[in-house]
Order: sequence, then C-alpha cells, then structure tokens
Amino acid sequence: MEDIVSSLQDFWRNLVSIALSIELKDMFDILVVTFLIYSLIKLLRETRAGQLMKGILLFIVAWWLANYFELVMLSNMLVYFFQSAFLLLVIVFQPEIRKALEQMGRGNVSKSITKVFRGKETINTRMQIIRAIGGVVDACSLLQQLRMGALIVFERGTKLHEIVATGTMLDADPSAQLISNIFYSKAPLHDGALVIRDGKLLAAGCILPLTSSDNINAMLGTRHRAALGMSEDADAVIVIVSEETAQISVAQKGHLTRDYNRMALQETLEKLLLENSEDKPKSKRGFHKMGFSSKKRRTEQDER
Repeated sequence: MEDIVSSLQDFWRNLVSIALSIELKDMFDILVVTFLIYSLIKLLRETRAGQLMKGILLFIVAWWLANYFELVMLSNMLVYFFQSAFLLLVIVFQPEIRKALEQMGRGNVSKSITKVFRGKETINTRMQIIRAIGGVVDACSLLQQLRMGALIVFERGTKLHEIVATGTMLDADPSAQLISNIFYSKAPLHDGALVIRDGKLLAAGCILPLTSSDNINAMLGTRHRAALGMSEDADAVIVIVSEETAQISVAQKGHLTRDYNRMALQETLEKLLLENSEDKPKSKRGFHKMGFSSKKRRTEQDER
C-alpha cells in the first residue's frame, strides 16, 4: 500500500513539474497540433478518404507481416512504395485536400481579413444585389409558369473565374426580362448557367461541374446535379427551375432544398446574399444544414 501511495505521489510531482515547465508557446503548439489532428479526422470521416486510409493501413500491416516472416522481396517492394507514399497521397487525396483548403479560405478568419483589405460592402453593391434578387425571383416565377428550366449561380466569396470562362460574357444590369430571355427554350444560352457577381449578370451559358456524390435522388436531372456540384466546390448559392416539374430549388453547401414559392425564394436569397447573413441566416423558419423546416420545402435528402 505504501508503494502505491509513493508511486502516486511521484506521479503527481512529475505532473506538477511538467505543468509548471510548460510555456505559453508550448500550449499554443499543443492547441495547433490538436486542431490539425481533429481536422484530419473530420476530413477522413466526411469524405471517401476514410476508405482510402483503410487501404493504406492494409499496406502497413502487409509490410509488418513481411518483415516478421522475413519475406524479403515483398518487404522491399513495400519499402519502395512507402518511399513515394507522400507524393502518392497528395495525388490520391487531391480533391479532399483542395476542398479542405477552400473551406479554410472561406472560414470566418479569412473573411475578416478580406474585409479589412477590401473594405465594407458599398451601398451601391448592396442595392445592385437587391435588384438582382428581385429580377431572379420575378424571372423564376415566370419561367415556372412557362415550364422552362433555369440555372442561376450567385457568386459569393469564392470567385468563379474558371466557370465564367466557359460561358459568354454579359456584364449586364439585372432584370427579369433579360434573365427570362436567357433561359427561353430556343435561346442559344439557355442550356448553361447564368453567373451573377455583385448583383451584375456576369456570364451566361456557363458549364458547371456535376456532383460526385452517389446518394442523389435518381429523379433529379442534370441541372440539379450541376447545382449540387457547384455548391460543393464553392460557397455560391444556386437557384434551379425544373423544366419537368416546374419546381424552384436552391442549392448551397452541397445541400438541395426544393419546392419554393415566390415569397420563400425572395426571403431565402436575401438572407443568404445580403450583409450579416452569409452563413447562418436567422429566421422563424430556420435554415438548417439538411434544409428548411417548412413542410412546403422538401430536402433532397428526405427523398432518398
């Protein structure tokens, strides 16, 4: 019993001495490493990287068994593999690494730094965005009645230069008539997406990346898949009008909410695009990660 007490006392003394010897920079170092480990675990859980890591672990187990049983040829082959493992990991995890870096760039700290250099949003830009929202809502209501499809991208923090380059430059003031004409079924630009930047119609006929997710309702068409893909790659807000069902949908952050009416679309776009409502719009209805709580708006996840 005395030995146990003595061991506990020694352990406590060592713990206190270590705690007293820790400096502020050491605490900061520990916090940074902890955050990086947490981010890595979160990335592995939320993406297909988790399955790939299982395959890498199998290679490690195979290497250990080869050494244990002295399988020289297999052991050497695995050693050569691990020597170039870092480069292979960068190539294999390139989509996940890119997505993680983009999310870091869209974080609150990055937004604060950007605002310091760019200054606050001007009143003219805000009014232009309001006019663009009104024009999009009016155009979507008209296209819904005519059962014509539309795909409209509101650019936010992430600049969509590569997407804009695939379309035709417009640089026009927003209006319901112009937006409706762009998506008129016999117009040359109606198949692509319309990109809106700072309330201006920037480009039309743009090609968007399709979503890589397999868990999508089979009934969703190319427009919805492109909208989801764009919302996964950037922080844009995408409005979709279905040509088949005449439903209006909104895609953001990889999630799709459907069955909007005119008032709901206006309210949602204002909360997502105007100042002080970039990520977590506050309202009675509440925009959640899985979609709106209103019964009239169904999320794509609920239909799987």
